[in-house]
This record gives sequence, C-alpha cells and structure tokens, in this order.
Amino acid sequence: METLSALWLGKPAWMWLAFLGIVLSLLVLDLGLLNKKQREIGVAQSLKLSAFYIAAGVAFGGWVWYYLGAAAGMNFYTGFVIEKSLSLDNIFVISLIFSFLAIPREFQHRVLLWGILGVIVLRALMIGAGTSLVAQYHWLLYVFGVFLVFTGIKMLFAKEEATDLNGNPVLRLLRRHLRITPQLHGQHFFVRQPAAGSDGKPVWWVTPLFLALVMVETIDLVFAIDSVPAILAITTDPFIVYTSNIFAILGLRALYFALAAVLHRFHYLKYALALILVFIGSKIFLAEWLFDGKVPALVSLGITFGLLGGGIAVSIYKTRTAPPLIQSP
Repeated sequence: METLSALWLGKPAWMWLAFLGIVLSLLVLDLGLLNKKQREIGVAQSLKLSAFYIAAGVAFGGWVWYYLGAAAGMNFYTGFVIEKSLSLDNIFVISLIFSFLAIPREFQHRVLLWGILGVIVLRALMIGAGTSLVAQYHWLLYVFGVFLVFTGIKMLFAKEEATDLNGNPVLRLLRRHLRITPQLHGQHFFVRQPAAGSDGKPVWWVTPLFLALVMVETIDLVFAIDSVPAILAITTDPFIVYTSNIFAILGLRALYFALAAVLHRFHYLKYALALILVFIGSKIFLAEWLFDGKVPALVSLGITFGLLGGGIAVSIYKTRTAPPLIQSP
C-alpha cells in the first residue's frame, strides 16, 4: 500500500497505474476485440468509436474534477479540447500521406494503431521533459508563451499552398537509405525478398506501409511541438497534461476514419485554432498583470470552447456547398 501511495510526478502511483490500466483496456477493446479482422472501417463505426472515446475522456475528466478539484477538472477539459482540436490538422496531413503513398483504407488502421502506440511513448517523454524543465526554470513558460503567440499569428496569415510530399526531407532520407518495395505486401511493414547484388538470397525490404508509419509518427512529433507547450501553458501538472493529451489522442484513429472525407468542411477552423494558440500564449503574460498570477481555469475553458465552437460553425456554414478535396485511395 505504501508503494501505491508513493508520489510519482506529483501524484500517487495508484493514480498513474489506474490511468495506464484504463488506456490499456481501451486499446485492447478497440484494437483487439472490435477490429480483429483486416478490413475497412466504415464511417458509422468510426463515429460510434469516436463518440465512445470522447465520452471516455469526458468521464475521466469528471473523475479528475471530483477527486482533484474543479480547477484540475477544468484544466483537464481545456487540455483535452485543445489537443482534440489541433488533431484535426493532424488528420488532414495523415490523409495526404495515405493518399500520396496509395495506402488503401483497409490497411490504414494498422498504420494508425502503431502510430498511436508510438505517440503514447513519445508524448510521455516530451511531457516528462517539459514539466521537469518548467519546474526548474519557470521562465521557460514565457518562452512557450512567445512561441505559441508567434505560431498562432503565423497560422492566421499563412498562405494556402499545395503540399508536395516528394520534397519531404524524412521521406527523401528513407528512400535514400532503405530498400523499399514498389508495391504493398498486404499489412506487412517488412518483407524478405531477393535484391540486386544479393546472389538471389532474400534480404529485408520495407514496404510503403512502413513509410506511411514513419511519416505519421514524424508528423505527430511536429504537431506535438505546438500542442505540448499549449497544454503546459494551461497547467504544469504532469498528470493533467499527460492524461488530457492521451485521452484526446486515443480517439484519433476513429476520428480519422470519421472525418477524412469531410475535412474540407473545417477549412476555417484553422483560424480558430490560431486564435486559441494566441490566447493560450498570451494568458501566461496576462496572468501576471490582470489575474494575480493565474488566469481562472473557467475563463480558459470558456474562451477555448467559444473560439472552437465559432470556428466550427463558420466552417460548416461557409463550406456547405464545397465538394470533397481529398479522396481516400
């Protein structure tokens, strides 16, 4: 009992173990039981799974609210909403990757499965490092604030440009140093087959599915550079930061299959996300001048919800007659 009550990153070990147990159970339920067969996931199932994951996140946030207090609960929900919102941009880029590499929908969920598992580990490392650094060097919060404001302003005024993945440095690096099969080999990331100069002996090759996995992990790492500082600007509690992040990410796979075909309807959401980043970055400085050191959690949550809701409403209205921009292979 003493071991379970021992503090780890500011919270009892049993709280972390309970959270990890919930995450593992959700992954087993979704990926091990509901999706045993290699098949395309339909929109209806994706919407149900997405709603389930959102409900799970909301329920966990309710427990955080009850056990750790209202401020912790509102910080959790704010972080959850911000990460969920930023993941829409992530979904758009993932859709481009799958389209560019001609990955069929029935194999996309395998890439997203391993992608999510990788994200859980990478986010733990990034958030652990980030919270530790902020605890030792508080002034880093102001650096994060300036970075978020700059990123938000850049998003507001960025010009629309076609994405050319052929010039992606990660993809060029992989193509330069790895043997890549010209076609898919089912759900396999690696295959053994003869290569020129191998005297007919089979050697290891990577498939386009593996390229897609590396690209998806790389894209998430890039997006985490925005999302992790954004949540650290709300709270530096490692438990709240990590749990809100992971609960938002767990539903990314289902959200992708539900929204990939209609992402063009959220064209104007990027402006709302940009304003959210500007607000979150600015509140670090406003807290010192207007709120005696801390912006109330309810204010942060209300403004975040307001901007997000406005962005969704404007997007749906403005693009009500727009045709799909991306077709899944």
